[in-house]
Order: sequence, then C-alpha cells, then structure tokens
Amino acid sequence: MTQDQPTPEKQRHTFICSKGTLDGAYPALVLAINSRRLGHEAHLFYTFMGINVVRKGGLEKLKFYPPGFLGAVPGLPSLATSVMEKQIEQANIPPLTDMMDMALLEGVKVFACRMTMDMMKIGPEDLIEGVSIMNAEQYLKLAGSCTINMFT
Repeated sequence: MTQDQPTPEKQRHTFICSKGTLDGAYPALVLAINSRRLGHEAHLFYTFMGINVVRKGGLEKLKFYPPGFLGAVPGLPSLATSVMEKQIEQANIPPLTDMMDMALLEGVKVFACRMTMDMMKIGPEDLIEGVSIMNAEQYLKLAGSCTINMFT
C-alpha cells in the first residue's frame, strides 16, 4: 500500500477451523495472524475435529491425510505427514506450535466450541493456555459484526 491510498478502517474477521489435520490447522492460523498484522481484529473458532488443534499436546499430533483412498492406507498418513512437515520446514514456515504462539502473542482471539467440548467431554483444563470458550449463539453474534467469516 502506498501513502496515497487511504488506510482501511479496522475490521473484524473470524476463521473457523473444523479439521484436526495439518492442512486444516495452517490456513486458519496464517489468515488470522495476517489479519492482525494488517491491523484488524481476528478471531479463531475451533469446532468438531478442529478442537484438537487447541487441546494440550494436540498440535504435535496433527497429521496430513492424503485425499481419497490413499488416506486410509495403513502407514501412509504418517509418511505423508513427514513429507509435508519437511516441505513446511524447507519453505521456512514455522511449525504449528510456533504459529499458535505467534497468534496468541499478536492478539488473535482463540475460541473452542462449547458444544464440541461437551460432546467430546473436554474440560477447560484440557485446552492450551489463552483459549476461551464460546457457544454457537456467541459465535453468531460475533460473526454478525464481522466483515469476513471464513471456514478454512
């Protein structure tokens, strides 16, 4: 952006992550961090299997499942995860644990879905530090005030 262009006003953005996989976790974190760096308010909402991203120790366990029948072949998800992690490292992309730390330090607001927590019998003590709990009604009220609401 050049100095001649008007500065966009501060916006609110939400990003929903419902996948507990490497390729499900990265997009929401990358978008939320970049939203904050552009001066906007960013919120991450983790629901269904995505809730594993914000469980203690969950980031370290995420795998990449190739699409189709290949994801069901025994041992292939572990191999595909290793390949994906190597590509991530070679591209100088931080690991997910560092990305989550960055998001929290840079002011991204991170939420776990209350219904998913109840369904999976997850307590607040099972979540990583800095994660708050939000129910569907609260999320919808927040989303109604946002300029971007995106499933990743």
